Amino acid sequence: MTQPKSQTVRGTQDLISAEADLHRFIETSSYAHTQLYGYQEMRTPIFEYSEVFHRTLGDSSDAVTKETYTFLDRGGDSLTLRPEGTAPIVRALLSNGLTHELPLKYYYSGPMFRYERPQKGRLRQFHQIGVEFLGALEPWSDVETILCASELLNKWGLSEHITLELNTLGDKQSRALHLQKLVGYLEKYENDLSEDSKIRLKKNPLRILDSKSESDQKLLDHAPSLEECLTPASKDYFNKVTEGLTHLNIPFKLSPRLVRGFDYYSHTVFEFTTTLLGAQSAVLSGGRYNDLVEVMGGNSTPAIGWAAGVERLTLLLKQIQNTPQVKSTDIFVLPMSDDEISISQGLARKLRNQNISAELLTSGKVGKRIQKADKAEAKWIALMGDNENKTHTVTLKNLKSGEQVTLPQDQMINHIKEGST
Repeated sequence: MTQPKSQTVRGTQDLISAEADLHRFIETSSYAHTQLYGYQEMRTPIFEYSEVFHRTLGDSSDAVTKETYTFLDRGGDSLTLRPEGTAPIVRALLSNGLTHELPLKYYYSGPMFRYERPQKGRLRQFHQIGVEFLGALEPWSDVETILCASELLNKWGLSEHITLELNTLGDKQSRALHLQKLVGYLEKYENDLSEDSKIRLKKNPLRILDSKSESDQKLLDHAPSLEECLTPASKDYFNKVTEGLTHLNIPFKLSPRLVRGFDYYSHTVFEFTTTLLGAQSAVLSGGRYNDLVEVMGGNSTPAIGWAAGVERLTLLLKQIQNTPQVKSTDIFVLPMSDDEISISQGLARKLRNQNISAELLTSGKVGKRIQKADKAEAKWIALMGDNENKTHTVTLKNLKSGEQVTLPQDQMINHIKEGST
């Protein structure tokens, strides 16, 4: 059935007033926080050539096989709305010739798109904030990246409601040995696997570790673990990461089955999870991806990053009742007739030039307009009638204290500032 044009498309939402303010708070505060760590902002297009994602995410990942919004433009090129932010950052690194400036740190924010079943905390158009630390090789950069995420969540009052889960995927040699052992084990139980996992067994068996099927997870209880396949170098790398986190008093939980949804990750992977959002437990996720730049045609370049869903963060902030206070209008200017509208606009302009938010209320009875200003939690109203116009005065009323005074217009700003301290 065709939906009326007046409705939003399924899986999208309008952000209005307080909801938009909450999104803006997350974006601006995360940008300011990441600047403390040396990150610079990068903004990439919301669509790329499809190959950017199909080559980097892996043909067997859900984001490619089921979820991408892919279309042909009028020139016949295949384009895809970005389902995540890392591949576009790496594409920009290469296409803008930035590889000679490594290491580089970038922060990004904006909408992402995945065609999946909409549910609480998961939409088809959603928003992410994220960082990428490109050219970072040593374990300290993993620790630094996790620290940045941990401190940001702490600033939002989430430390008591989240758990840092940590794992290592090891290097190529470790993953190759694990893959060999895992496939040998799973092939014995192929008929017992879920339909998705049967496909993954042929295309990308490691994705089975991330299966949501309970029967798959039971089979994995006795599967060969990646830990037993780690090379000495991989073990040493991960030990240095955990030692660094311990030194900084960042608590973590080892999660051997934690993997990432995309194929380009290696070594450290992590998630900050919560129990307050039901099935959507991941709040912020990240990891190391040393192979991605090379896959996209560049030289081998180590990198690590993380991303967080803004919608999920807003739900969590609301859950713990830690949403920012929305700033209300400071003063409403009430002209008593059309003759005072122009002078009222001039007064409002002077107020705004002093960073005092001001709005005009021009219609309705005075009492109703005062009630509207009070309901909007304004502190002041300025009454402009015929007498005030003739005498170049203004009548100010403090809606909090009830005090009312008539004074020259050129004293209005000082009186408001003094009354606001």
